[in-house]
Amino acid sequence: MKSTEPVIIIGGGLSGLTLAYLLAKKQVQFTLLEASGRLGGRIQTVTGVLETPLELGATWFSELHPSLLALIEELGLQKYPQYSKGKSLFQTNSLEPPQEFFVPQTDAPSYRLAGGTQLLTDTLIQKIKSENIHLNTSISAIEDLGDVLKVESIQGEQFFGNQVFLCLPPQLVSKQIRITPGLPQALNDVISEVQTWMAGSIKFALEYASPFWREKGFSGMLYSHTGVIAEMYDHTNFEQEKFGFTGFLNGGAATHNQEVRKELILQQLSKLLGQEASTPTAYFDKVWTDEFILGGNHIIQRPHQNNGHPLLQKGYLGDKLYFGGTETSTQSPGYMEGAVISAQKNSRLVPSPIAGKFKI
Repeated sequence: MKSTEPVIIIGGGLSGLTLAYLLAKKQVQFTLLEASGRLGGRIQTVTGVLETPLELGATWFSELHPSLLALIEELGLQKYPQYSKGKSLFQTNSLEPPQEFFVPQTDAPSYRLAGGTQLLTDTLIQKIKSENIHLNTSISAIEDLGDVLKVESIQGEQFFGNQVFLCLPPQLVSKQIRITPGLPQALNDVISEVQTWMAGSIKFALEYASPFWREKGFSGMLYSHTGVIAEMYDHTNFEQEKFGFTGFLNGGAATHNQEVRKELILQQLSKLLGQEASTPTAYFDKVWTDEFILGGNHIIQRPHQNNGHPLLQKGYLGDKLYFGGTETSTQSPGYMEGAVISAQKNSRLVPSPIAGKFKI
């Protein structure tokens, strides 16, 4: 038998990386297995032509997310408030001009992370030994061998661990991983119906050489029931020197290719904000329906369906197998806060090396 690690983490998103970081602090050995070719999961920051950090994934958080805020502070990162000053727009129908409204400056703003949200996961990765991380390692089977669990990839690689944490959307566990002996039927019924946050969302980002909308008195905030853009926000960086927008497209935009989506977005913005909107320096978008999010299942459950379910809090296969990830959290499920809380909960289930409880 190959060597056994105390812990195997399946999934390299925020929850899996935070769990790895917390275990490293406890000096617990682990192996992290990620199916895709990159780490970060639903956090993804891309860089524009002018080096503007642009978000295609998770972006915002608030004072209601104390666990995430504490982690950000511990890692020495900087938060800053989402810009909302000026006229915001709401398109109710195509036959009337957009309504203008103002968002009050409150004591409880939404925040963004200076340098981009991916700086959070990149910093966690820096704290973890790279030899403990395996990319492009999609798991097909988990088998209980008694004292340990055997984890097998679709490429035939085998890993052995005393505890295994499934830090990926539960739907993917249901569809992609064969677990022996089988999990309770009640749990199987639940995990196949756990809504995956952001699944089906279409996120876009634009970079501009100057903040022309601010100069015209606009906040950059847009909500629309008529155009391809459903909602949009100013995406100027922390230093106030790089400029852009980020937001979400309506669901029907997935039927268009990327070039058509870009054209429709620029048409909508040019009518609302002026001709300057038609000449961005960079455009990106992402349809969150790939095999690492939905696994081929394009049925979108209602928001937070079965998130934080009691059956996702229990241990299985003799308390060697546990669920993790933001959808399993009983607090703020689906958000970055939920991912961090899930990791904190799971880290407490792992004995420290001095406890001598692992059978290696």
